[in-house]
Amino acid sequence: DVIAVSPNDPDVVAPAMRKAREKGIHVIAWDADAVTDPRSYFVNQSTAQAIAYGMVDTMVQDLGGPEIRAQVAIVTAYLTAANQNIWIEHMKARMADTYPNLELVAIKPSDEDQKMAFKVTQDLMKAYPDIKGFFGISSVSFPGAAEAVKQAGQSGKVMVTGLATPNSMKAYVKDGTVKSVVLWNTGELGYLTVQVGAALAQGTLKAGETTFEAGKLGTKQIKGDHVLLGDILVFTKDNIDQYDF
Repeated sequence: DVIAVSPNDPDVVAPAMRKAREKGIHVIAWDADAVTDPRSYFVNQSTAQAIAYGMVDTMVQDLGGPEIRAQVAIVTAYLTAANQNIWIEHMKARMADTYPNLELVAIKPSDEDQKMAFKVTQDLMKAYPDIKGFFGISSVSFPGAAEAVKQAGQSGKVMVTGLATPNSMKAYVKDGTVKSVVLWNTGELGYLTVQVGAALAQGTLKAGETTFEAGKLGTKQIKGDHVLLGDILVFTKDNIDQYDF
């Protein structure tokens, strides 16, 4: 009745999504958006702007404040990942408009491979010896970048932040390699996706609605065709042990 997709490359899965919709199957995207014409809704963690701004604001705080001049780089998963490309555009805008002392020197893919993210980060530290910060904007690139900084003996000197689960980054937070981890509640995102799919299958979610009753999560906002989970979370040494995912 329902198919939910989270594509690394939206164009690759688009033909299959269109075929499914032609057969009367409800198609939704979650976590990473797809080509919009074959899907009904995108179950989004938060707005792309809020996620991007959260990462940049966190980096600035970890570096010591907006007056700090610093070169930074982004290690992404794939250059074709639609959600990450949208985040990157908002990150660039946030730096240009609010934090002009941040200089974005590189954006590099890691092919959703932690070892590749490690190597990319190593190479960037060699190419930019004065670099002060890395954004790992996928759950694989973030720990890879953190491990590279740690092994280079730069923990606490070169900041690393980004998107990953608290469990995958807990050791790096506790040893001082990472000060802050940005994400959302992944379990709740999965739950919300199932709730949206069930409502579509049952015919209780209609186009044009602005709110959605999401079971134990309560009322969620719908903006256009995006069902929003809510605010981002920031995990630090003070609260990371409170989360287990």
